Amino acid sequence: MGGGAVNERIIMHEDHVAEGADWLAANTDHFGRLLEVTGPLPLRRTPDGFGQLCSAIVSQQVSTASARAIRGRLEAADLMRPETLASAEDEALRAAGLSRQKMRYLRALAQAGIDFDALRDAPTEEVIATLTAVTGIGVWTAEIYAMFALGRADVFAPGDLALQEGARHLLGLDERPKERALREIAVQWAPWRAVAARGLWEYYHHVKGREGIL
Repeated sequence: MGGGAVNERIIMHEDHVAEGADWLAANTDHFGRLLEVTGPLPLRRTPDGFGQLCSAIVSQQVSTASARAIRGRLEAADLMRPETLASAEDEALRAAGLSRQKMRYLRALAQAGIDFDALRDAPTEEVIATLTAVTGIGVWTAEIYAMFALGRADVFAPGDLALQEGARHLLGLDERPKERALREIAVQWAPWRAVAARGLWEYYHHVKGREGIL
């Protein structure tokens, strides 16, 4: 698998996702059944870089439609680049729909000086540490960035409620596992934890549609 100097599996296309899914089905007790429900799992790769993290911050605690509208206004005003965002007046950011808190978060990201090209070759632990050092970026956002923007095959996001609920149903647990418990559970899915996450998200959506829960 390609992916630069980093000594980790990188998911580049659908065949890599299928390889991970086959491994999970052959080496775990539950993923064969999961794949019977979900079918082939999606690639879900996204671009990397400053704009992707801007979008993640904008999307925090707002609807998908609202986030899309705010991103559109930021892009139209050329405020999705570090240099323009860092120097933007409050009025311009407020006009785009940003709260005062998100203005602070986006400025912190713009001023962080992250070398996004270097992150492509950095170990996942370094990626997470670099991103979470920025005000407004938590572990979940950093793990999602590593998983989908950088294609890391063995990253998981146990703080994600849909993953917790998907795991509860798949594994037949009495309660939704908390973040620490799900992180421990996910060890069994290495070295394909990011593929396991894709599977659990798809399974969660199936369960939600079938049972009308959540």
